[in-house]
Amino acid sequence: MESNSALQEIKDRLVKAKSVTVLTGAGISADSGVPTFRGADGLWKNYRAEELASPEAFERDPKLVWEWYNWRRELIATKSPNAAHIALVELEKQIDRFWLITQNVDGLHPAAGSKKLSEIHGNIWKVRCTDCGRVEGNHDVPIAILPHCTTCRGLLRPHIVWFGESLDSEDLRNCHEALRSCDLFLIIGTSGTVYPAASFGSVAKEQGAFVAELNLDPTPNSGLVDVTVQGRAKDLVPELLK
Repeated sequence: MESNSALQEIKDRLVKAKSVTVLTGAGISADSGVPTFRGADGLWKNYRAEELASPEAFERDPKLVWEWYNWRRELIATKSPNAAHIALVELEKQIDRFWLITQNVDGLHPAAGSKKLSEIHGNIWKVRCTDCGRVEGNHDVPIAILPHCTTCRGLLRPHIVWFGESLDSEDLRNCHEALRSCDLFLIIGTSGTVYPAASFGSVAKEQGAFVAELNLDPTPNSGLVDVTVQGRAKDLVPELLK
């Protein structure tokens, strides 16, 4: 299907949809200039993201891990939500049963105004106490290293789901409820390689939803979805509202 006709098909489905669920990945943030922090973009002082984003790395050298996250926070602090983020906020306002699932930790969706949202990999602007478990927002740039809990003085860690950790059970429940109940599922700017999010398209499709993918390049999901449109999120998502 040609891009224009595929886009029109999604727009027609949006008009009729009673329930819409959206999944976003690094592609939507890339349009705001946020690096992926994986591969070449993720190399910092000769460390790869996979070497630092783990409970074992934090236990071994919390100062090093916090220095890396502070570097990331300083980069993200200079970025703003783009047209795709804004368009999804408008979509949320127009559709009563709407849920947004994001794999991104940069906080750009809530910054844009998204409310019905699951940040399944966490948020870099939140911290969690390793002693009492308290989660709170922290936008300090730079952040004090090492940061400590204002309640119990325990060591704080980034409120991020690291390699080897499970997703929050409440987030998973919300996601699966949204996937089961939607009649339109939009996959925007995600490579389709990180689980469990990579399987969400199949879950929604099995429940009878129309599944559409908008991404710069083909993904492992491209052959499974109903329509796929190649392009940048900041260009394609606003088109859906026209």
